[in-house]
Amino acid sequence: MKTLSAQRLHKHFDGVVAAEDVSLEVAAGERVGLIGSNGAGKTTFVNMVTGYLRPDSGRIELEGADITGLGPRQIMRRGVARSFQVPQLYPELSVLDNVLAAAACTAGELSFWRPAHSAHSVAQARAILERFSLAVHEQRRVAELPGGVRKLLDIAMALTRHPSLLLLDEPTSGVSAEEKFPVMDTVMAALEGEQAAVLFVEHDMEIVQRYASRVVAFYSGRVLADGPPGPVLADAEVRRHVTGAEA
Repeated sequence: MKTLSAQRLHKHFDGVVAAEDVSLEVAAGERVGLIGSNGAGKTTFVNMVTGYLRPDSGRIELEGADITGLGPRQIMRRGVARSFQVPQLYPELSVLDNVLAAAACTAGELSFWRPAHSAHSVAQARAILERFSLAVHEQRRVAELPGGVRKLLDIAMALTRHPSLLLLDEPTSGVSAEEKFPVMDTVMAALEGEQAAVLFVEHDMEIVQRYASRVVAFYSGRVLADGPPGPVLADAEVRRHVTGAEA
């Protein structure tokens, strides 16, 4: 059974084609890079999968169950987690409290602050921080953190949900050139052994080539190419319409 199965998705905005007959299947444990220029359709696809947009037609299944048209919270509870291009964090709280809040929200306990700070919850949060090399920052306010650390924290918070599908929106955007590979090395190490399917939207082709096991290229609302990084990035149409490289 596939973790994600999107079948013939269509989405138009006032006559503008955002998704046209998009079909995509992703298996457990796959690491899939989604590429395409701005407006190519990749973010529309992610938003449909996560419930922020409802497709005009088509079907989306998560582990065989139809999730088409469900809202973001319903989809999250079924096993989909997402990080954002701009990290969604609580800047005045500590790193540890951010992870505790994410875990409590997932469990439906966010209004009960004391249970969020139970010994068990704190131990689990610290284990997540260790996996992402964030334990050293445990008591720091998020507002004090550099961009790369914020990115890692946002992804760590998403993983508290133990998702079957994890979507990362430009995990290296806003990260310095010196930080981008260490950030991705840390993320991939933290995901080692996880069976979650991972889709990440990325504009940096060095990141895509190094960390994706599969690449899906979008252009004009359609899937232009889908396969291993080497052949997809070498494809003449992908070079012409996506990467801008000389064919």
